[in-house]
Amino acid sequence: MTIELFIADDHGVVRDGLCSLLESESDFNVVGSAENGRQAVKQVLKLSPDVVIMDIAMPILNGILATEKIMKASPDTRVIILSMHDSKEYIASSLKVGALGYLLKESAGKEVVQAVRSVYSGNRYLSERISDTIFNHYVAQQTVAIQNPVDQLSSREKEILQMVVEGKSSAQIGIILNLSSKTIDTYRSRLMAKLFINDIPSLVKFAIRHGVTTTE
Repeated sequence: MTIELFIADDHGVVRDGLCSLLESESDFNVVGSAENGRQAVKQVLKLSPDVVIMDIAMPILNGILATEKIMKASPDTRVIILSMHDSKEYIASSLKVGALGYLLKESAGKEVVQAVRSVYSGNRYLSERISDTIFNHYVAQQTVAIQNPVDQLSSREKEILQMVVEGKSSAQIGIILNLSSKTIDTYRSRLMAKLFINDIPSLVKFAIRHGVTTTE
């Protein structure tokens, strides 16, 4: 049986390296790839791969938001989050949206094949460097509301938040989302009010701290 895979990462070298590594396994087949989260969602829903390897830090739509959209539309898809970060908040957010795996980039080369086989079988996989204590704690937390201020935002507000802190104008965001600039401005004002944030620099700091975007 062949396991069909999809790779989402904004770095071409990483995509190529993972593709080469995965396709060295006789029962693995990489059916597609993407360089941003929005592209990944569209392609995954079109191609229906068994396992998606999803970079957490991508432009336009980050890996966590992309995973959330994929799981809502295709709950049988297995997603492995690929990240430089081993913080509890990132792990918790990934598990909460339905990812079965969380792989640190520093160990992806030696662990990715094992991670794919594990999640394909319906099991969870976290990088070896992440302790069993953290693993068990956050598996248990999936049934508990995680206190992250981002959770009060709608899916659309989260998307707009990420693009705002990436420096995109209302007009640019409107083109991407097929909405008017005025509508984007309304969303931006609403999400900043919900977060009690009054300026863009503070919004950027908030977004980095809470995993909406990163400095990767």
